[in-house]
Amino acid sequence: MGRSSGFIAVHATMASGDVDLCLVPEVPLVLEGENGCLPHLMRRVAQQGYAVVVVAEGAGEEVLGESAEKDASGNKKLPKIGEYLQEKIAKYFKEHGEPATVKYIDPSYMVRSIPANAADSLYCMQLGQNAVHGAMAGFTGFSVVSCSFHKMILPIPELVATSPRSMNPHGRTWERVLAVTRQPNTVQPQKPGEKTYDSHAPMLR
Repeated sequence: MGRSSGFIAVHATMASGDVDLCLVPEVPLVLEGENGCLPHLMRRVAQQGYAVVVVAEGAGEEVLGESAEKDASGNKKLPKIGEYLQEKIAKYFKEHGEPATVKYIDPSYMVRSIPANAADSLYCMQLGQNAVHGAMAGFTGFSVVSCSFHKMILPIPELVATSPRSMNPHGRTWERVLAVTRQPNTVQPQKPGEKTYDSHAPMLR
């Protein structure tokens, strides 16, 4: 989920607080060396006896390569980064004399199939009611959104004008992930004078 953006992975990582490595499409995947994720995982396992990794489905294309195949929806198939990492982690630990049991879980629809709570039910009711109001008023090609605690009707072309969105690897959100996981940062330094916008903190930096 997320395909070429790491929003779900980074926010799940920050919400958990138990993640030791988060990999997203916007940040280069480096396996070994000074900033490699495999040595980082070995250090974390040595410190606490285990490590937890969260991987966005679009991560690692620069290592595994892009696929020319398409799925049933017409989107390009993404490399199986989870299975690849499971194999690489087990091999790396074995080569360093530290056998490890690597469990790989593909959450698939589990992450969006939990029972709705009261707030979810109210929110969905309000979205549905406003969608009907918009349709009855003669509007088309719109979506109902929540903005500043108000339900609004916005034109779909405007909503998707900047798609696909991606997480800013120089922004505060990624900095927070690095603080939580303590993983090495493989992002290239920002160019002097380059301004970036981070959706998690609405300001230019």
